[in-house]
Amino acid sequence: MNTRKIIDSHMHISKWGEMDFISCFDGYIKNEKLQAINICAIPLRQTNVCNNIVLGFYKLLRPNTYIHGGIELIKIPIDNMPADMDAVTQYRELMEIGFDGIKMLEGKPTEHKRIGKNLNHPSLNSLYKEMEKDGTHLIMHVNDPDEFWDVERAPDWAVKAGWTYTDGTYAPYEEIQRQTIKILQEHPSLSVTIAHLFFCSKEPKILEELFEQYPNFCVDLTPGGEMYVEFEKNYSYYKEFFNKYSQRLIFGTDRSYMGDEKYADWLFNVVTTFLGTDKPVKSFDNKTLMGLGLSSDKVDDIFFANFENRVGKEPKPINKEKFKAYIEKYSFALTKEDLERINPLVEKYL
Repeated sequence: MNTRKIIDSHMHISKWGEMDFISCFDGYIKNEKLQAINICAIPLRQTNVCNNIVLGFYKLLRPNTYIHGGIELIKIPIDNMPADMDAVTQYRELMEIGFDGIKMLEGKPTEHKRIGKNLNHPSLNSLYKEMEKDGTHLIMHVNDPDEFWDVERAPDWAVKAGWTYTDGTYAPYEEIQRQTIKILQEHPSLSVTIAHLFFCSKEPKILEELFEQYPNFCVDLTPGGEMYVEFEKNYSYYKEFFNKYSQRLIFGTDRSYMGDEKYADWLFNVVTTFLGTDKPVKSFDNKTLMGLGLSSDKVDDIFFANFENRVGKEPKPINKEKFKAYIEKYSFALTKEDLERINPLVEKYL
């Protein structure tokens, strides 16, 4: 049982589930004795703003929750966005509502292909510039494991999920990585955390260089099971890496409501045992992964302090008036089913 202060910085609600995610996440927080959670929107997969609205209501009911909203791409390509719904306008609206940061999925190869523009396209650069000025935290999903571009190495589960990029219609792994580094070059003070270790577990020197150049650049440790396999294979190197860069690494699980509860509990145990103890645990390849044995202050960096230093020690409150106005403005993008769920919540809570 966990006895440390922990914030799970990277979670999702991908389905309504009759609001059962409230009790699901309540149970998770209680069972693991978490200080707080941060839920990240994934509106691109929903093709509407519903996910942001779900997160807003969750935070309204559980004010100790952090939330990172997503920019809804109302029109594709992104440079055709309506003037009053461009990325910067949406960002400002979410901040006024009480979101604690922004989550971008645009760097996942499937979404990168769909939006048809580089990650450092001017329509998005204006967003980074505004966030850099404000010091607002950005969580980015960029790339996927490099083997997803290789027919021989792509795992079966990725093939089934449609996450293989071998047909020549997707940007290469190296190109998406290059575009992301270009964002850092153009916005060197941007407070950004790239999820899943930037999928650089096989080439961590890239991370070391970025840590040295960009003071607000971080990565989170959400699996990607492949990266924990690399931690196991290169244990001595990574033990030194975690010690040296403990203030650039952030704990998260990528847990989602409607997921496999047993798997989620196993995953939490693997990650927290590796980061917070010197004990052995079965890794994602079913081999033994030894805990890093980090000092208490470095564990605290990873488990909660780095996230709090970037987002705040307390979540922002929800502004009900701004939240209601947001729902009204974007109601055209909601499905009939969404509206049937949302309207009673508006009447009850807003």
